[in-house]
Amino acid sequence: MKTKDIYLQDIQPGDKIASSFLVAEKSMAFSQKGSAYLNVRLKDKTGETDGKVWDNAVALDRVFKKGDIIFIEGRAQSYRNALQISILTAKPCDPQDIDPSDYLPVSKLNTAAMFENLLAYVDTISSDPLKKLLGAFLNDEKTADLFRRAPAAKGFHHIYLGGLLEHTLSVVRLLDQAAKRYPQLNRDLLIAGGILHDIGKIYEFSYDGLIEYSDEGRMIGHLVMGVEMINKKMEAIGNFPERLALELRHIILSHHGEFEFGSPKRPKTREALVIHFMDDLDAKLNAFDSFVEADAANAGSEWTAYNRFFERYLYKGK
Repeated sequence: MKTKDIYLQDIQPGDKIASSFLVAEKSMAFSQKGSAYLNVRLKDKTGETDGKVWDNAVALDRVFKKGDIIFIEGRAQSYRNALQISILTAKPCDPQDIDPSDYLPVSKLNTAAMFENLLAYVDTISSDPLKKLLGAFLNDEKTADLFRRAPAAKGFHHIYLGGLLEHTLSVVRLLDQAAKRYPQLNRDLLIAGGILHDIGKIYEFSYDGLIEYSDEGRMIGHLVMGVEMINKKMEAIGNFPERLALELRHIILSHHGEFEFGSPKRPKTREALVIHFMDDLDAKLNAFDSFVEADAANAGSEWTAYNRFFERYLYKGK
């Protein structure tokens, strides 16, 4: 695997470019004289910038598509006070030469350490069936690898590699505190539900290039996918307690809280209600912080631009 050594954040106008980037967008356009050119949005883990193909646009349009990682040669320039790369040549990269974490944002936290912390919570569960179920997921090499790499979402919260694990661990930590405050809660079920509430997301998204929904993600969704995955593991374990299985399935299906947010059922147990609230809290706080951090257009203001997701202006503080 080749190491990417040039990132967008380090490029200055006038630099010669010979490096690889993810194609976030691509479109054909025509000048006033009728000449074809390509608009290309280039991306790596440090940011995005515009690229232009002025010559041989029609030929290069056939060479790569949106979502490809391509090696380009060109030159950086400044256009309207923003970086733009004039692309002279482009070719798709060999998948064996690609580390997706070079091209997509990644969690700032150590994924190996987070995964170990999650396994430590499994060890605190006293219910043998739940401990076996969690082990069936987290001790499976393929599932564990996907869990460590998957994003938590495509466009709202934890939108980066490792985001699902970061979000899950944060939710589990909140649930652990809730169990200490409210002794009427079933802690084992709470922790297990927190670990598995988004397990379907490892297959809901594709994330080797752009973060996109998989076919299963679009047609089924991670709530139902998660229940299907849990059912298979329970069947393999055998003699899984029916009531425990029912309550765990309910947690997965109801954790979005309301019908309009995609839950086929609303929370009807204490544990399902608490998991919904903690999931929502962690997701929204991460989204809030991300929106504030990304609000470069209002860098001199204590307020962000109007945010469509929260339907309000967000206060950044002094």
